Amino acid sequence: MTRLVPGDPAPDFTLTAHDSSTVSLTDLRAAGRHVVVYFYPAAMTPGCTTQACDFRDSLDALAASGFTVVGISKDGVDKLAAFADRDGITFPLLSDPDHAVLEAYGAWGEKTNYGRTSVGTIRSTVVVDSHGAVELAQYNVRATGHVAKLRKDLGLDQ
Repeated sequence: MTRLVPGDPAPDFTLTAHDSSTVSLTDLRAAGRHVVVYFYPAAMTPGCTTQACDFRDSLDALAASGFTVVGISKDGVDKLAAFADRDGITFPLLSDPDHAVLEAYGAWGEKTNYGRTSVGTIRSTVVVDSHGAVELAQYNVRATGHVAKLRKDLGLDQ
C-alpha cells in the first residue's frame, strides 16, 4: 500500500454524495480552497459518528480558514444519507463502494483492530492544497480528538 506524503499530487476523484450529487476534487479546489478529505470505516458506527460530528462542529471555523471538508467511506449512498440526516452532517459524505479512491489515497489495506487483522478502510485524513498537491497526510488516526489535532498540525490553532 502506497501512502501519500506532502508534495505528492492528490489523486483526482469524482464520487456520488449522500444527497445523490456528484462531487469531484477538481470542483472542490476550483474556488482556491484547501480540501480536507477524511476516510472513515463505516457510517453509523460510534467512532465514525464521533469523527463526523467533530468535523460538523468545526466546519464554520475550518471554512473561515479556507478549508472545505468531505468524508469518504465504502458505504452506499442510502446509508450515507441516513447518517447525514441522523447527525446533521452538512458537508458531503461520498460513497466509494469499490474502494478505488480509498486505495489511491493509501486509506485501504491491512489493519489491526482489537487484536484481529483484516483488510478495510484505514481511518485517514489527507489535506489537499488549492493547486492539487498533498499538504498533509495522516494515517491510522483516532476518531476522538482528531479534528483538534488536525487544526493544530495545520497551524490553525496558534
